[in-house]
Amino acid sequence: MKRLAILAAIAAAPPALGQQTPYVLPEITLTANREQTEIGRTGSSVSVIGAAALADRTAQPIADSIAELPGVAIRQSGPLGTTGALQVRGAPPEYTPVLIDGIDVSDPAAGQPYFDIGGLITAGVGRIELLRGTQSALYGSRAIAGVLSIDTLRPTEDGLRQNFAIEAGQYQTFAASYGAALRRDGTDLAFTASRVTSQGFSARDENDGNFETDSYNASRLSFYAARELQNGGKVGINGFWDKSRAEFDEFGGDMTGTPGDEYTTRKSYGLRAFAEVTTGSIDQSLALTRYRIDRRSWSNGVETPFIGSRTKVSWQGATDLGTTGARAILGADTEKEKADGMGDSRISGVFAEVDAPIGSDIDLSASLRRDDHSRFGGFTSGRVSAVWRARPDLLVRAAIGTGFRAPSLYELFGPYGDAGLDREESRTAEIGVEKRWGDDSYLRATAFWLQAENLIGFDADATACGQLFGCYAQVQGQSRRRGIELDGRWAIGAATAIRGSYTYTDNAATTDWAEAPRHVLNLGAETEFAAGTRAGMSLHVEADRPRDMASFATLDLTASHPLPNGADVYLRFENVLDREYQQNQGYGTSDRAVYVGLRADF
Repeated sequence: MKRLAILAAIAAAPPALGQQTPYVLPEITLTANREQTEIGRTGSSVSVIGAAALADRTAQPIADSIAELPGVAIRQSGPLGTTGALQVRGAPPEYTPVLIDGIDVSDPAAGQPYFDIGGLITAGVGRIELLRGTQSALYGSRAIAGVLSIDTLRPTEDGLRQNFAIEAGQYQTFAASYGAALRRDGTDLAFTASRVTSQGFSARDENDGNFETDSYNASRLSFYAARELQNGGKVGINGFWDKSRAEFDEFGGDMTGTPGDEYTTRKSYGLRAFAEVTTGSIDQSLALTRYRIDRRSWSNGVETPFIGSRTKVSWQGATDLGTTGARAILGADTEKEKADGMGDSRISGVFAEVDAPIGSDIDLSASLRRDDHSRFGGFTSGRVSAVWRARPDLLVRAAIGTGFRAPSLYELFGPYGDAGLDREESRTAEIGVEKRWGDDSYLRATAFWLQAENLIGFDADATACGQLFGCYAQVQGQSRRRGIELDGRWAIGAATAIRGSYTYTDNAATTDWAEAPRHVLNLGAETEFAAGTRAGMSLHVEADRPRDMASFATLDLTASHPLPNGADVYLRFENVLDREYQQNQGYGTSDRAVYVGLRADF
């Protein structure tokens, strides 16, 4: 437990000046092996965005930061607050669970259970970790393309630390956040609060004659409290609450004479109680999580409610296997989902993982999980990964695995559901190489492959649900994704760095599945001048897109300057070239925009 606590402190500590760029990996990862694990000892593909990279983006959608990572595509249906879908390696969003402070926030009442990322801003977020590749052997249903973990503020040192940020800009956007973290006498406390409002622009592309702006407002609170025990253990509780209202446009766009803007109201909360103890040689953790969402959509004066909840109990135990450095992890969990008007389902699972060094240069990890679903029975998933440190500066990684996705309650029992649906199944593989130059420069290349079958889609001709316009149904055929991810950073001295990522995704599908661009390129640079002024640029390019959508490129710029007493003032310029483009066909995106902000850490 002490070793893990030290590693956690190292990862959470503020990086040095030359390391304050987005994607320099810290020494540990939190999700790859269900334990804090040194990056160089895991075969998983992991990207991390630290607090420094998010500092100039208070009111910016968190999706914009995630879009700069390899293997990622974002599909937003309009301005801030409209539906945002995260695609990893070309897979649909329901294949990537999203955890906020350890709580699964995928919507249990949605047609397909994914987290709508379109309204979440970076305010109050301290760390983002994206784990790519199938993780069903450890995380169960839906963890096929990866796992996204978002952490809010945590104490990193003794005493009280506070931060404040305020930002205003285009589309009458205003955002403010406050955070406080306290560590004293074995007790950790943290609290964050944020508020954002924006008049926005038309969700349906204004170039198609849409005249209404679509506004958004949201409030969010999060907290964390933990107490160290005399035996070295820890008990604690964390959670969040949010409330928002977001206007949107139906696919047909704005219509004169309608009752007003279509909009969605959302209230949700998450709670997690946890305990970490060591009994003999076994490090154990126990957690109880609860998530509830009340989402109501108003269109043409008609309200449609979507209310769902998820309750989960999980246990995990880990122990060293002799003196070889091998470690075994055992776990069990049970999860119940409910959706008003659509019943409930339960899925329970047990898993085991062994992490073992082979000599001094190879680490092997093997996982096996058995799940039992109350609606369709059992499924076994597995994963094997390895990392070979061929030289101190050269790593080779590989992984293979299987996964599954259970049908959602809406797909089973909603108005267009079919109770006879079966699970989706998948197989994935990847191999990659990483070359490092010192601590601050690296280049990674990863080839990936994903095949899914027994897919669930909407069939306009199906009649099992008794509706005239079709039903959810099992889709014939297979869907395959394969591609290459490149990711790198080059430090030029102590204050300047160039970074970039490129993803090539080939859709070799025999059935219509998720749609993804074939080419995605990100380039960026950051530098710091003698007076402490910092400047950065980000270029995002998507080409060879589905549905014959036009390729596009956007350029963003940032600048910040230090003020006395730990404060900074910053500017952010988005879409500097004022390009017109669409992420989702028919839906608009921001014109050239400018945002100014002030932040302080004290």
